[in-house]
Amino acid sequence: MRKPMNPNHKSADGRPGVSLKRSLLRTLALLAAAGLLAGCGMTVMDPSGDIAVQQRNLIIASTALMLLVILPVIALTFIFAWRYRASNTDADATYDPDFHHSTQLEVVIWTVPLLIIIALGAMTWVSTHTLDPYRPLSRIAPNKPVPADVKPLTVEVVALDWKWLFIYPEHGVASVNEMAAPANVPITFRITSSSVWNTFYVPALAGMIYAMPGMETKLHAVMNQEGDFTGISGQYSGSGFSRMNFGFRSLSPQGFDEWVAKAKASGAPLDRQAYLALEKPSEAEPVRYFTSVENGLFGAIVGLCVAPGQMCVHEMHHIDRMGGAVADSEANRQRLEYDSRRLQGGDEPSGATFPASGRPPRSLEEPEGVMPRDQPGEEGGKTPPSNAPSRPESGPAPTQLNNRPADGHQH
Repeated sequence: MRKPMNPNHKSADGRPGVSLKRSLLRTLALLAAAGLLAGCGMTVMDPSGDIAVQQRNLIIASTALMLLVILPVIALTFIFAWRYRASNTDADATYDPDFHHSTQLEVVIWTVPLLIIIALGAMTWVSTHTLDPYRPLSRIAPNKPVPADVKPLTVEVVALDWKWLFIYPEHGVASVNEMAAPANVPITFRITSSSVWNTFYVPALAGMIYAMPGMETKLHAVMNQEGDFTGISGQYSGSGFSRMNFGFRSLSPQGFDEWVAKAKASGAPLDRQAYLALEKPSEAEPVRYFTSVENGLFGAIVGLCVAPGQMCVHEMHHIDRMGGAVADSEANRQRLEYDSRRLQGGDEPSGATFPASGRPPRSLEEPEGVMPRDQPGEEGGKTPPSNAPSRPESGPAPTQLNNRPADGHQH
């Protein structure tokens, strides 16, 4: 029988054994991986804004409280397995199958988790109110309240397909895929989306906030360090999602004034027509600026009524509160067809396809595992029973989904 190779064994030509080679290779691989990971920046755990720092501290405190239970349980598992092993003959490791109760153990088992839950509940209650994104900041850093003479910077954020638009109403400028703000100055974000849900997220600044069409969400935050940071979208929104990033520049007050002056000196005005052109789906858009912004543009974006003839959301809400428009309902319905204008203009995002929209798909490729559409008689490789309803041929959606209501139809 062949004996197993000793790791220290050397062959006739002096080469180390196979096991030693594998150990060395594994060690080198681990060292290489450690070297690569050393260059990774843990922005979430080393943020630059006060709100993100408080969120980081909350993560650490919550983890530490839970480890108060997890670590002792893991340690005691190994201790008990070693102490009460079959070969241990010590008197204090006696096997006692009739043991069923210990008041001291019951007190520890129930009291410690209860105290941890109480602590976690208190932390959750306090942090939920303190870190409410809709709540204006009361401080810009620990033990540094917001100065009375400092006015927050307002930035209107619009998530587009697939880029970000930043509007500065107080300065009359706008930018695409880049925003700037002075350090140690509170920022009030007003956030919305042009078409689908996204999330506005600058890891070094604060947690992610949803951007939703027809709605406005808010975030109050501050950046305490100067530098260039990265913002992303954390919600999948289509084919261009992976490149839907932007730069966040935290500048000195003088640097921010220079950035605003640069925006005013370059680009073109941002009116409704310019916005409708910018709104069309595109990927990897370069940074660009707009010298001026039309009054009321952000409100029209939130109301989904930038295009001529569209009804704003607040108008629709007013009609609903008044009990409906009755005779004008059909005309109002046509003014509310927001998505259809993209189809008519030929710039509809690639997400809307057959059968939900009644239009053929953009791609000829079939999803993996789906039977081709030219085989309507087969489903999953099996022929349906003769009395089963036949599957419709590929084509537009059923007519009842596409037809307009007849004249005089009561909604």
